[in-house]
Amino acid sequence: MSTRAKPSQVRTRVWSFREGETAEREDRLATEEPLEIRLRMGERTWTVAVTMRTPGNDAELAAGFLYAEEVVADRERIRRIESVFAPEETTGPEGSNVVEVELREGPEPELRSLERHFFATSACGVCGKAGLETLRLRVPTAAPEGPVVDAAVLRELPNRLREAQGVFEATGGLHAAGLFDASGRLLAVREDVGRHNALDKLIGRAFLDGRLPLRDHLVLVSGRASYELLQKCVVAGVPFICAVSAPSSLAVELAERFGVTLVGFLRGDRFNVYAGPERIAGLAAQTAPRRGDRLFPTIS
Repeated sequence: MSTRAKPSQVRTRVWSFREGETAEREDRLATEEPLEIRLRMGERTWTVAVTMRTPGNDAELAAGFLYAEEVVADRERIRRIESVFAPEETTGPEGSNVVEVELREGPEPELRSLERHFFATSACGVCGKAGLETLRLRVPTAAPEGPVVDAAVLRELPNRLREAQGVFEATGGLHAAGLFDASGRLLAVREDVGRHNALDKLIGRAFLDGRLPLRDHLVLVSGRASYELLQKCVVAGVPFICAVSAPSSLAVELAERFGVTLVGFLRGDRFNVYAGPERIAGLAAQTAPRRGDRLFPTIS
């Protein structure tokens, strides 16, 4: 599996104004380019999505997206993933904006769930109560028991994620998703202008490596915790999800229904627990009497 990606950052010229002084200097911007994801089986080819993304790890992005959308559930179904050039593109070291996933012969892929994704901005997602019921059919059991994590470990996660964000350090313009073990060790990080893309890249790498479900891991995302980010983690078997900003109401409902631990506003020495406090050391005993007062019923 091979892809050639365009650079993840580009140079630009800026004029900085600070304390009454003006200076011209070079700056760097996070690259945002369209990526067309195609499926190929035999002589048939389908364009399944076009998303705005930061080039890099395009094969992982395509694999994670197709897995989360239940188009490809078995990595052995994938024959190859590679960049291809559209007719209007010129070949060269700059890379391609088209990635093609070739499937081995078998049942024709189910693509109806992808209609809403045919064009997606880097920040888009899809939410809806109907999606919860569809997800419940796909993931009929609650999240795995998962790890119990100390609060002190949680507080260190944002710093460890930020230290690993090389492109963010240069541009200040990217989201990130990080995969951690219960001790707080950072196992993988992916960056992108889109939060959903960063998570797709992270899950896509685990999918291609045969490491799903991620039942003993934590995921930390920059920005807020949306329904779609929670949905992707539930499908990947992640029992513990953290965000540096707020969750949406539907994200909390999904976490409650699937028994996922959801932490928000993880910044500095503080964080809020919106669901699943039993996976945080010291909180289980304090919250046990109120576990029957969940906002949303867990699946049975």
